[in-house]
Amino acid sequence: MEQPLDVPELAAAGGIRLRPWRLSDLQLVREASEDDYIPLITTVPSPYSESAGVAFIERQWSRASARTGYPFVIVSADGRPVGHVGLWLKDLGQGRASLGYWVAGSARGQGAAAVSVGAVADWALSELRVPRLELYVEPWNTGSVRTAERAGFQREGLLRGWQQVGADRRDMFMYSLLAGDHSRSGGLSN
Repeated sequence: MEQPLDVPELAAAGGIRLRPWRLSDLQLVREASEDDYIPLITTVPSPYSESAGVAFIERQWSRASARTGYPFVIVSADGRPVGHVGLWLKDLGQGRASLGYWVAGSARGQGAAAVSVGAVADWALSELRVPRLELYVEPWNTGSVRTAERAGFQREGLLRGWQQVGADRRDMFMYSLLAGDHSRSGGLSN
């Protein structure tokens, strides 16, 4: 059996840190579960219960154990958990990985998502040597579009009916970041 993935701690610009999930992050899961959109596109439970929150965190741990991805908690400069970035490895054999992210409503608009996505992307490209990173954003989600672009991702096109979100098939913009791209931003602090 292969060893589980080691989810590292990463530093990002502005004092933001990324780290593995802990049971002490249940308040973050609670806030995310009350969001209208996050539970539709993730496995965040809605409605929230403590047992469902614990199960969500244990699922994040199992992703590293099963070697399917690196789930990170975004921690603000003041030490508060505010969101999530996941690096998913399903297509790593084909030279690509995908990222997903969300930030709790109380922490949106402060740039935490962009610097966190940038830090995880920089780490994946430089340390893991993933040739291509992808992420998908619904066209109406202007906050997420700004996050992707600030993190250095380039929009490649519109994928029609790409993903099931709730009861509907939804269009998604596809974004990518390649190992050779030199215009990455928001990454690791020096």
